[in-house]
Amino acid sequence: MDVTALAIPEVKLITPRRFSDDRGFFSETYNAKAFKAAGIECDFVQDNHSYSARQGTVRGLHYQSPPFAQSKLVRVLRGAIIDVAVDARKDSPSFGQWVKAEISAENGTQIFVPKGFLHGFATLEPDTEVAYKVDAFYDGASDGSVKWDDPDLAIDWGIRPESASLSEKDAKAPKWADFSSPF
Repeated sequence: MDVTALAIPEVKLITPRRFSDDRGFFSETYNAKAFKAAGIECDFVQDNHSYSARQGTVRGLHYQSPPFAQSKLVRVLRGAIIDVAVDARKDSPSFGQWVKAEISAENGTQIFVPKGFLHGFATLEPDTEVAYKVDAFYDGASDGSVKWDDPDLAIDWGIRPESASLSEKDAKAPKWADFSSPF
């Protein structure tokens, strides 16, 4: 596996090797020993699968408060996304900064987003499917969000804001300035 740290080094891109032939390919997408050797130690407890019918679907920016905070390992099964992680750790020198990466079924790259970050993605193609592992179970009382297109964050999502398809929860999310980080 090729592991590359992004500008905020705790967020990592992970590209597993693919073994291809005329039938397709095989890829080992997770290996606890390889992840540990790369400095990623998580006990993943839940796998999630998301389907977005429309291009421009935005899911995020989401988080779970401690003690239910989640690290995530995100990969695309079909289609492509811009994946975004915003540092929400109050004592971090990169607090309020964000990183993003385009991940797709075609490139096979995954992104690791640790606890203490807001997370979201925007679909770049219709019929996009995303799978992600998390290291804490979902807890509705700990669930929170921040407005995806907040001007203080100024995230470039790679889509036109007027074409974004949002859930009611994401459309009503508070602004970054009104967010009190639990991290």
